[in-house]
Amino acid sequence: MPIRINSRIEGDINGTDERQAWQDEHLSEETLAVLDQDSKLFLHQSMSTPCLNAIVSAEGIYIEDVDGRRVMDFHGNSVHQVGYKNEHVMNAIIKQMQQLPFLPRRYTSQVAIDLAQKLTELAPGDLNKVLFAPGGTSAIGIALKLARRATGKHKTISTWDSFHGASLDAISVGGEAVFRSGIGPLMTGTEHMMPYNSYRSIFGEGETAAAKNLDYLSYMLEREVDVCAVMLEPIRSTDVQIPSVAYMQRLRQICDDYGVLLILDEIPTALGRTGKMFVHEHYDIVPDIVVIGKGFGGGIFPMAGIVAREHLDIAGDISLGHYTHEKSAVGCAAALATIEYIEKENLLDHAQSMEQWLLFHLGELQKKYAVIGDVRVKGMLAAIELVSDRETKEKEVTGAEKVLYECLSRGLSFKVSSGNVITLVPPLITSITQMEEAILILDQSLEQVFTKGKQINNS
Repeated sequence: MPIRINSRIEGDINGTDERQAWQDEHLSEETLAVLDQDSKLFLHQSMSTPCLNAIVSAEGIYIEDVDGRRVMDFHGNSVHQVGYKNEHVMNAIIKQMQQLPFLPRRYTSQVAIDLAQKLTELAPGDLNKVLFAPGGTSAIGIALKLARRATGKHKTISTWDSFHGASLDAISVGGEAVFRSGIGPLMTGTEHMMPYNSYRSIFGEGETAAAKNLDYLSYMLEREVDVCAVMLEPIRSTDVQIPSVAYMQRLRQICDDYGVLLILDEIPTALGRTGKMFVHEHYDIVPDIVVIGKGFGGGIFPMAGIVAREHLDIAGDISLGHYTHEKSAVGCAAALATIEYIEKENLLDHAQSMEQWLLFHLGELQKKYAVIGDVRVKGMLAAIELVSDRETKEKEVTGAEKVLYECLSRGLSFKVSSGNVITLVPPLITSITQMEEAILILDQSLEQVFTKGKQINNS
């Protein structure tokens, strides 16, 4: 069965000839035996099982596989802002486990209160109410339920190509075929609009295209009068789409004009990734609900939650979450320590300075390689979009996958989004020296695939 391009929106997939070729060349018999065991025991699914490789350790910005290969991990499932095996986070977890390893649901603890207080202090405006969850998908569900209850309406508008989690409600508001295909009827009332795209929008280019996108949202809201919320990522983490301030402020105004809530999914991007603790701080807006997760638990403990505006505390008679591990004492300790580390080490400032560094050096690569059609950077989140022709912007899918495996061979891991976008998500602790090494690996791999590789093929 041919592989559809839309199956690659979230990331590189695990059923291609390129992946098999890389494994055949680089993995030992010992590793292949481990992968075979994994494949026999776990249900197969796209982008996961069968797995790429088997790792034995993760520390700082590095992962190490069974064969002793150390790789800079600029993927990390967006959980490793403070690096793997962060000592400050681990010590906080150990201390909490020794004191209170589990918090029964009907009780509270000072560590949970301290975390909630910290979040409300960090969040702008009247984002003063918090609810935790054991994972980002669960937090999305809480946000959807709260929006329905607060407005008395049930429909949502989200964007195609978006990812908000893997449960049935989350894939209903999400817009990726790799999660939705062949599932059958999804949750009703989940309408979709075109996502913001600065490089290949069907509405054209620049701010005119962005304005048309929001014009269409207004058009939808005039006809769908029972919409409770608009949900989207303020900056999409997969292919790194970065709306302008004007776009996001008009989006906020449209939601206000039509009486719908604005839910921002910052699960993969909050907590410093873009140089701010929350992404919406870049836009000087206050969402009604912001959803966080992934790196919230310091890359160790599953932890997520929502921060909502104070007037939305209106559902005391129902259970919005009530998950067994909702108000986890250990998770709260991990999250507090993560925030403390980000602040103590000035990682927000570091991410802001690295944005300029990345823009310059990735821009130099764009000058060198015609295959790079666009570069997009915000903080320490970067996208390099590969095209076979800069005029037509045709996606360079085959070459992007080849570059991934060339980089893995040289010691750099990332994911390929939308089939042709190299997405770099380095830990916030990554130094300039380490970034220089990563860019060198990327440069060498681009040269191998698009210069030397062509010479070999033509000879």
